[in-house]
Amino acid sequence: MLIPSLDLSQPLQASCHCGAVRFSVLLSDGLNTARRCNCSFCRMRGAVALSAELSGIEVLQGQDALTLYQFNTGQAKHFFCKHCGIYTFHQRRSSPHQYGVNVACIAGMSPFDFAEVVVSEGRSHPNDRRAGAAAGKSVAAGWLSYKANPLAEAQLEE
Repeated sequence: MLIPSLDLSQPLQASCHCGAVRFSVLLSDGLNTARRCNCSFCRMRGAVALSAELSGIEVLQGQDALTLYQFNTGQAKHFFCKHCGIYTFHQRRSSPHQYGVNVACIAGMSPFDFAEVVVSEGRSHPNDRRAGAAAGKSVAAGWLSYKANPLAEAQLEE
């Protein structure tokens, strides 16, 4: 992991791209919950998310700039800035007591700070699995890796 040192015991500052939505987030388990999902929506959204309890997010500015998107069962609630379109956080269907928070919105973090991120199997939702060992459980579909090009920084400095 390439993340600079942040005090993860304190709420972190976060915002959308245009700054209309600002919020603070207290992560449930630090950076240990970083993941992506391969469901139809998350594949297109492409964000890395970290977990926070519902009480762990406080919208500081722009509550009226947040817009809600729901699909399929309507249980998950995906929030976006209605001005710049950035996904900020979502209330999970699999864990309704938690939010998934877009890593890219958190000040000082980037999805590219994670060398490897687990990809949750979202094509078949845990709540829809009724039989077998995977019934009701989250399953890792795989891992997404990022390896920085050490020459890129040198080329940018030239």
